[in-house]
Amino acid sequence: MTLLQSSRPDIPAYTPAASRFAVGVAEAGLFCLAALVISLPGGLLPFGLCLLGSSLAGWSCLRAARREMGTTLRVLAWLMAAVLAMSLLSIYLFEHGFRDVDNRSRFVVLPWTAIWAYALQPRTVWLWRGAVAGTFVAAALAVVQVGMGASRAEGWTNAIVFADIVLVLMVLVVLCRPGGKLPWLLAALALGCVAIVLSGSRGVWLGLLGLLVMAIWGARWRSRRTRWLVLGAGAAIAATLLLTVPGLSSQMRIVELQKDMERLEEGDSDSSAGARIERLQVAYDTFAEHPLTGIGVGHFDEAMKRLPVCQTDKWVKRCHLGHAHNDVAEWGATQGVPGLLLLLAIYALPLWLFARLHRRSGNAQFRGPAAAGIMVVVSYVLCGLTQSMFAHQVTASFYVCMVGVLAGLALRECERAAAARPPR
Repeated sequence: MTLLQSSRPDIPAYTPAASRFAVGVAEAGLFCLAALVISLPGGLLPFGLCLLGSSLAGWSCLRAARREMGTTLRVLAWLMAAVLAMSLLSIYLFEHGFRDVDNRSRFVVLPWTAIWAYALQPRTVWLWRGAVAGTFVAAALAVVQVGMGASRAEGWTNAIVFADIVLVLMVLVVLCRPGGKLPWLLAALALGCVAIVLSGSRGVWLGLLGLLVMAIWGARWRSRRTRWLVLGAGAAIAATLLLTVPGLSSQMRIVELQKDMERLEEGDSDSSAGARIERLQVAYDTFAEHPLTGIGVGHFDEAMKRLPVCQTDKWVKRCHLGHAHNDVAEWGATQGVPGLLLLLAIYALPLWLFARLHRRSGNAQFRGPAAAGIMVVVSYVLCGLTQSMFAHQVTASFYVCMVGVLAGLALRECERAAAARPPR
């Protein structure tokens, strides 16, 4: 194969022509990953096609990269193997079908996307551009849907998943931003907040607060006092908008939450907040009865049958939600103690990996692929308090793709930083 001199400074000096083509397809894939994930039905398909096509075109680069990635690839590969093994064990124990573990099977792309990003070295700016485009489209979808009479914006999925993915896109907008581009950053953050508010999702608030605090605290202001003033001003503006804009508190479902708690105090669990607390109680009782095996992946509704209201012929919505609306409750009830340990590994191992890569990245500020990886994991942990993040195809697939891609990009950034250091 003919070897051609590369015009890109971050591509090796001599790169096979097929691999140079693969880099272009990979960068298109990065853009599609963030831009289309909730912008289109089946929005991850274009990324999947780019991933497959560029992997085939750059196969020799991927094969060489597999031997160079060391600890990063081993950690991700073992994590993938553990998730798949636990899923197969659940099928064997409970004789359920493969469809019940479909979302867990998405972990097979975790090491693949890491090798792909490391080998082909697509520029991170394309991920940032895709995230900006994704937030713009999400806000437009939200405005159109609510404007047409929908009570909550939900894109092409559901309102909670929609808001959770928008939060992750905002993480990428903040932490993968190239130098400058401040107007685009502010516009994307504002529109992301609009999309989240119109979704009516309350579980995403804590993650959004964490992101905004991190963005303000990590800015280049020298004075800590300035940071506190900006945080205070932001809180004051948010409170003013909430109290003065007609319908905003209703759209954010604050009054509904108050009413739900009042109904719960009276023993009525047939509400959004009441159903969640009820499911936590069911999950705890199920875990106590089956601490080693749980009741099987994807079958949390079997546990709900212990409730008298769910044993009647009458169809009750909260008996058929499909999952526990909480990561810990879901994994503990369906897979017992091993499931809880596996959930801990799914979050803790990438968090450790990204923290390690960030220390080696040479970034003085909290920015770059490794920093974005840390905040993606943290966002999933916080959203997982009120949602089962791996019970939905979109959130499960997006997590493994983002963790793999950001790990590969972060490892390559570490190598460039090490090469740029002057010899001792």
